[in-house]
Amino acid sequence: MNIGIYIYDQAEVLDFSGPFEVFSTAKRLGADCLNVFLVSESNEPVIARGGFKVLSDYTIQNHPQIDLLVVVGGVHTDEICKPKILSWLASIAPQASEIASVCTGAFLLAKAELLEGHTVTTHWEDITDLSSQFPNLKVINNRRWVTSGKYTTSGGISAGIDMSLHLVSQHYGLEFAKKVARQMEYTWQNCE
Repeated sequence: MNIGIYIYDQAEVLDFSGPFEVFSTAKRLGADCLNVFLVSESNEPVIARGGFKVLSDYTIQNHPQIDLLVVVGGVHTDEICKPKILSWLASIAPQASEIASVCTGAFLLAKAELLEGHTVTTHWEDITDLSSQFPNLKVINNRRWVTSGKYTTSGGISAGIDMSLHLVSQHYGLEFAKKVARQMEYTWQNCE
């Protein structure tokens, strides 16, 4: 299973590093078929929040097939104005079996018209903006994550870790996901 995490300038660091840690730990503990990698617009370093510099593994032009796409949040306002990125997201959707977002990554999916009619969530601070900008979405508050069809959206920052553990549990079982959380010394807020 190829897990591509899309990152961009001013992405929230834990939004991508948290899910990356969950999936790479799951692989280390026995989910051998997981292949997790970072994808960005170009080969240039991504400057995440706080000046954290990251080199992605692939660009939107040269990545392998993506089975699970994770779109992270952060300062997303420039990113949702890039037709090339929105077009790329729309092109991945039919191929991927699952698509997830952390925090304001939901805005990118919504702008790419992938979430129409779905129940979604985002960071508590951005709930009102997501609802007003995309009135065809059912935006809910006070949930760490929510799944609607093949889309799973989560609240902000650490909620992406909880969502990723949930996705691991969907593929490998609850006990395995708990083992991953324990290995990470993370208290999983499993909402189910």
